[in-house]
Amino acid sequence: MEKSIKVLVPTGCIGSGVRLDLFERALLEKPDVIAMDGGSTDSGPHYLGTGSTKGSAAVLRDELRVYMKARAELGIPLIVGSSGTCGSDSGVDLLRSVCLEVAAELGQNVKVAAIYGEQQHATVVQALADGRVLPLNPVRPIDETLVERCSHIVAVMGVEPFIHALEQGADIIVAGRATDTAVLACLPIMRGAPAGPSWHAGKTMECGAQCTTTPLDAMVMAEIDASGFTITAIGPQARLTPQSVMAHMLYENSNPNLLTEPGGALNVEAARYHALDERRVRVEGSVWEPHERYTVKLEGAAPAGHQSVLLSVVRGPEYIARFDEWLQMLDGAMRKRIEKNLGIGPAQYDLQFRAIGKNSALGDLEPQASAPTEIGVLAIATCPDASHTQDILALLNPYMLHFPLPDDKDLPTHAFPLSPASMDRGLVYEFVLNHVMVIGNPLAPYRFDFTVTGA
Repeated sequence: MEKSIKVLVPTGCIGSGVRLDLFERALLEKPDVIAMDGGSTDSGPHYLGTGSTKGSAAVLRDELRVYMKARAELGIPLIVGSSGTCGSDSGVDLLRSVCLEVAAELGQNVKVAAIYGEQQHATVVQALADGRVLPLNPVRPIDETLVERCSHIVAVMGVEPFIHALEQGADIIVAGRATDTAVLACLPIMRGAPAGPSWHAGKTMECGAQCTTTPLDAMVMAEIDASGFTITAIGPQARLTPQSVMAHMLYENSNPNLLTEPGGALNVEAARYHALDERRVRVEGSVWEPHERYTVKLEGAAPAGHQSVLLSVVRGPEYIARFDEWLQMLDGAMRKRIEKNLGIGPAQYDLQFRAIGKNSALGDLEPQASAPTEIGVLAIATCPDASHTQDILALLNPYMLHFPLPDDKDLPTHAFPLSPASMDRGLVYEFVLNHVMVIGNPLAPYRFDFTVTGA
């Protein structure tokens, strides 16, 4: 490589905000690319199921205006991956249209590359028939029917589609679902930087300043060279340490020494971390190990049924002390009523209770269990038939308000914090694919569209 490559990551996800003071300071370092993530599966399957985004076009427009001004001033690429939360084609279209609007407002002549990664059902079905769809752990069965159930399927891209767009002269790239690391590693790899440090720097910065010890007061940039990379926390109060940099290999990764990506794996077992000062850490020894087969992860969401929820609050001391007993009895009584009154069995509905305030997040794994003052009971009913969902909540409503313990001579009154107490969530979705697809050409699953503004 001719010179080191500087990758600036102004935010962990576009739409979450940018500190202008830190960004202006970061631009003084003359980065070679501005790159960031645009989505995640963290918010659940709804967005992929519907192909929608949780981001606001107005918020995206404000941030993009900042990034596009800086990109033009420095003459460098701007790259966003996993556009529109889930990386659906509509998410790419949204971000692309906002880019074009901002370019028109700023009078910029730019080449915008849109990379689409949604997969046709027939494509995945054929790959399945060819034996090119392989399960990940935990293994779940897959067949043609499951694939056809999916409302949207995306193939998670690596660096190659980004590199192709850059080689075509793209100034701005808005891409579908991609690994967070690929978005940040693509330009250094294209320009000849070693793959190991490029991927490792990308992994370290995928969540922006979360790899620092001052995430609210920092912005991060990595400088990749022939023997490793140096990561810098930018800002007057910004700080990072070898431990904070090293720790990010544990984020969303089961093996802290190995990170699997499309086409290979990043191995950091021999990596060494050295603090240059309070704001810079040097990393060397990262290795990229190519795989014999190139695979991309498939993410697919399918309708799970119609869902409604009901919330009540239990507060009485005796009911708090015997809450598990009370909830177990409530659950049992409800299931008997559903079968008797509605004539539907357990296979035709799903009813869950979440004890908000009593280990509702971690369940039995909660390490800080203590007696709460009150517990919110959230009932979640899901059925293929919307009318059955409403029927179940109609049966459940008086039970959630007055269901007693067996030795309580007085009928208790729990509390409904809302009126009406129940809410219809409509059609809900579930992730159903946990598989990779073997491909011969890393560009094959993707479609490219190039628009030149002002042409």
